[in-house]
Amino acid sequence: MTSFIDETHDPQRASWIASAQGHPDFPIQNLPLGMFSDGSGGAPRGGVAIGDFILDLAALAQSALLDDTARQAAQAASGDSLNPLLALGAGPRRALRRAVSALLDNDLDYRDAVMPMLHPASTCTLHVPARIGDYTDFYVGIHHATNVGLLFRPDNPLLPNYKHVPIGYHGRASSVRVSGTPVLRPHGQLKVPDASTPALAATRRLDYELELGVWIGPGNVPGSAISIEEAGQHIAGIGLLNDWSARDVQAWEYQPLGPFLAKNFLTTVSPWIVTAEALMPFRIAQPPRPEGDPAPLPYLLDADDQAQGALAITLEVTIMSERMRADGHAPLRLSRGPASNMYWTIAQLVAHHSVNGCDLNPGDLFGTGTISGPTRDAYGSLLELSRGGAEPVTLPTGETRTFLEDGDMLSLSGRMEADGRVSIGFGTCTGLVVPARAG
Repeated sequence: MTSFIDETHDPQRASWIASAQGHPDFPIQNLPLGMFSDGSGGAPRGGVAIGDFILDLAALAQSALLDDTARQAAQAASGDSLNPLLALGAGPRRALRRAVSALLDNDLDYRDAVMPMLHPASTCTLHVPARIGDYTDFYVGIHHATNVGLLFRPDNPLLPNYKHVPIGYHGRASSVRVSGTPVLRPHGQLKVPDASTPALAATRRLDYELELGVWIGPGNVPGSAISIEEAGQHIAGIGLLNDWSARDVQAWEYQPLGPFLAKNFLTTVSPWIVTAEALMPFRIAQPPRPEGDPAPLPYLLDADDQAQGALAITLEVTIMSERMRADGHAPLRLSRGPASNMYWTIAQLVAHHSVNGCDLNPGDLFGTGTISGPTRDAYGSLLELSRGGAEPVTLPTGETRTFLEDGDMLSLSGRMEADGRVSIGFGTCTGLVVPARAG
């Protein structure tokens, strides 16, 4: 994610928007991009989150407040998706960020000009930020891969290729939805161990997966490959992603071709793209591979990427059952851990995805795969937390969960933190489980 630190990252910079000061996700140092429609029923268009408000980029593009490059970026974000802006790449995106940061800076006198372009976020509807042409889900969480492998292959949890190649599968772009979309319990073929044949039924083992979503910026020409050194130029930013999974459907159908109906009914993403520029202060070294692990092939290995290809993000998952909400309980934290538990970097995913000539396009979405830690308090799915259903999780009400029940509200969140920097976040990525349709 090639970028640099400038005045927009200054921890002393404050905004004249009071709610931005100390905001857990959207201080002036973040300025994530998203799609919104306001309470008046206006058409969806691009916006920037700042505190408890959204800055209207379509209105900003029509003002006299931007120079040519920043105006080009704002105009590209004025339509019904961010794809045109993502296609422009880092230069215009950075110019827009610097211009917006200056307009919101408490030390500069733009309050009267900008105030009419702000919308209270509580009155707006948020949308998936890009028109997704393709969605690929990877499997970079080595602790998750190991934990799941132990459930099914205790003597050989990791398959031989895992440490050589970033494993992934092509998901279903049409069922990616924004945070807050209800999770309709899906149907699929299930086969219980003592049954001779499968049956069509609603899943009994609905699960979540804690992931990061990666938004692609400029693409590549079909037949060409994106080098590991150039991969950062093609990464627009990241968000949160929940790859909802029907584990009983998955167990029956996944061989020999991998995930299908168990995964394609819904994928939830957070509504804001935290840009590669905002992420710059939180880049850290990729953790070294354990002794004895093979080195990546040359096309996946770059010294700069190893030195700063990971991100200092703490990820968290909480649950609230229907009874917990009725009784006034706070959400129960299921897991918390660092995103640096990824075995492969985001740049490695981009390089591998294109090495065969596959063309990536602006607005394409990658899921990292479930990010789990080495201990139970950092597991990124109920499949791991309950050890395949054998060890239920106890809720504050005395209820237990091996997998998600109707009425459960599941929330993902993440914070980026670094010494001497203002922390930023994604906003939440939530879903409420609702009963399956009859029939």
